[in-house]
Amino acid sequence: MADKKADLAGPGISTYEEVEKILPNDYKSLLTPKETMIALFEMKKYIEENLCKELNLIMVQVPLIVDKNSGVNDYLDRDGSRTPIEFPCGLGLDKPIRAQVVQAATKWKRMALTQFKCDVDEGICTDMKAVRKDYFLDHDHSSYVDQWDWERVMTADQRNLEFLKEVIRKIWKVLLGAGRYAQEMFPQLKSDKYPDFPEELKFIHAEDILDMYPDLPRKQRETEIIKKYPAVFIIGIGWVLKDGYPHEMRAADYDDWVTQTKTPDGKTMHGLNGDILVWNPVTKRRHELTSMGIRVTKDTMKKQLKITNQLDFLELPYHQAILNDEIPLSIGGGIGQSRTYMYFLRKAHLGEVSVTVWPQILKDICREKNINVLE
Repeated sequence: MADKKADLAGPGISTYEEVEKILPNDYKSLLTPKETMIALFEMKKYIEENLCKELNLIMVQVPLIVDKNSGVNDYLDRDGSRTPIEFPCGLGLDKPIRAQVVQAATKWKRMALTQFKCDVDEGICTDMKAVRKDYFLDHDHSSYVDQWDWERVMTADQRNLEFLKEVIRKIWKVLLGAGRYAQEMFPQLKSDKYPDFPEELKFIHAEDILDMYPDLPRKQRETEIIKKYPAVFIIGIGWVLKDGYPHEMRAADYDDWVTQTKTPDGKTMHGLNGDILVWNPVTKRRHELTSMGIRVTKDTMKKQLKITNQLDFLELPYHQAILNDEIPLSIGGGIGQSRTYMYFLRKAHLGEVSVTVWPQILKDICREKNINVLE
């Protein structure tokens, strides 16, 4: 049996020997760098406009830095292995502000719903930029992160899987529409070299995937299920499955992964969250586009923080706001911008659609494989 602990947290392939093996040897971009930028920004406009239309959102400003003491920064994985960049700021202050560069705007968005006075079924969308310094830098993980971070007010009655699926279908409709729009602009994207984008998104529980591939670790299970269904939404990420491990570790204070649900055949599951993954025919690998979910209530947050031994977080302002009903129930997520462009524009590497830092060894590998990394 493979080591299931190896990929519970810590995204990335982890060695450049492996990166070299998985990147295609016969790659040729279907778009020039100039065409790529034209298509990319047209897709960006399409997605922002239609995401707001489908989910009843407005575009708002979003922070790049937050006060450490606010508790609104995203710690990504509950093992504490992903720490934000932190620095003092405020010239002339006796006690400088301890600022952190955001790793995602997940918690900030929920508090912002109150700031922008959003009603039920209204919400916000952001053009979020972040830094995640503790990632292994490969073809689809970067220290620079760009996301459409969105959040929408909901009612207690909507806290169920059917509502979650309804929202996810709308998001998939927008993303698929953006891909079709790119194909209309640049017909060469309809290359016979790659299968067309899948129309249907398959919903499947993490527990069911484990039943199908009980001896495989998470990423290999995902790879196998996406070979079968090229676009999936995996439900219930964070809850400890019957093999003793979660599908993947998730922070305990935003997505709800503890709530019990029932399948149509009466099977007990857990979680009101998950990820959209697709099969990338260019890299021939799993490709995550978005992580999202129905957010915790004060009761489920306490349960999850107890499970993760993080009850001390309850003293922070964000967590106090949830406990004191000062911010609304919500659903939200983050859609990876560069990941989305990479998938729909048939790219082999994030560096073809975003500008950031890459190690020289990775740039050399890409050059040898005809992958144009932007600098």
